[in-house]
Amino acid sequence: MPSLATQSPPELTALAAVPETHAWVALHDRPYADDSVPVVDLACPDAARLIGRACEEWGAFQLTGHGVPVELLRRVEGQARRLFSLPSAHKLMAARRDGGSTGYGSAAISKFFSKQFWSEGFTVIGSPRDDARKIWPDDHEDFCGAIEEYSRLMNDLARRLMHSMLFSLGLSEEEIGWAAPLKAHHEGMPALQLNYYPRCPEPDRAMGLAEHTDSSLITILHQSSGVAGLQLLRHGGGGGGGGPRWVAVEPVTEALVVNVGDLFQLMSNGRFRSVMHRAVVDRTRTRISVAYFCGPPPELKISPVEKLMGPDQGPVYRGVTWPEYLHLKKKLYNEALTSLRLSGDKE
Repeated sequence: MPSLATQSPPELTALAAVPETHAWVALHDRPYADDSVPVVDLACPDAARLIGRACEEWGAFQLTGHGVPVELLRRVEGQARRLFSLPSAHKLMAARRDGGSTGYGSAAISKFFSKQFWSEGFTVIGSPRDDARKIWPDDHEDFCGAIEEYSRLMNDLARRLMHSMLFSLGLSEEEIGWAAPLKAHHEGMPALQLNYYPRCPEPDRAMGLAEHTDSSLITILHQSSGVAGLQLLRHGGGGGGGGPRWVAVEPVTEALVVNVGDLFQLMSNGRFRSVMHRAVVDRTRTRISVAYFCGPPPELKISPVEKLMGPDQGPVYRGVTWPEYLHLKKKLYNEALTSLRLSGDKE
């Protein structure tokens, strides 16, 4: 899950060329493919099976029929644009503090790289009001109202998706009671991440956000209509000889992108795969994305479900709580999940 650093970013939109601080050389480290990410209608009677297949084969899918009003998607995107269009000095009023998890800045994974990302971010955990007041002391209600309504609907949608994903694995609500959509709400640690990718004069030399997996159970993403930027790393299947290759997630009108996170891969004992993904930038258009990260209650240890183990197979991973895993991720980055493997094999 991206969090924020406090350094002051340059005014990226004012730059006529990519500076060396932001120049990446590994953008074309793997081939590209024209595969299409599966699209699933949640209202379809066969949705659970289709979701399960997409999670096994891709680790992600685009979701229609989700019930989130398009007007709300536009409101949230509009408020994100309002935020990121402010001067840097204004935005830095809500910069993430040392040891904190919310506010404005660049992605925490920046520390693993010598080059900077062509992006900005703003993280909300719980209420957005404290940070929003720092930016708009007297004019934060529209921003907070949109974010709070969106978070509520994302929480409801995440639980519906969890139900479908577990059902596709042959699991019942009783077996994973804390994830059941109709039971009492548990206070997990859901986080909302607003991402801003400005237009870039040399998109082949800049990186919006480097490849990573998410620490969550699942992530639900809204991305700007008509502006591609999200890419998934596809292993096997389709064309391209079966080797790993980047697949662009072309925006589908009113669709949300859902991807499997590390904790769901752990819980499913490797049946569902946490997908590696990244964000690239565009020469002429800015892109906004809004990511909702859904996780388990913080005190709950997530372990592989015994029912999902084969007759001669034990657990692939040791159990971990979400806070423990977030700590691992901050230290080990994309090797965090591998470090939990009981067999010692690589992912």
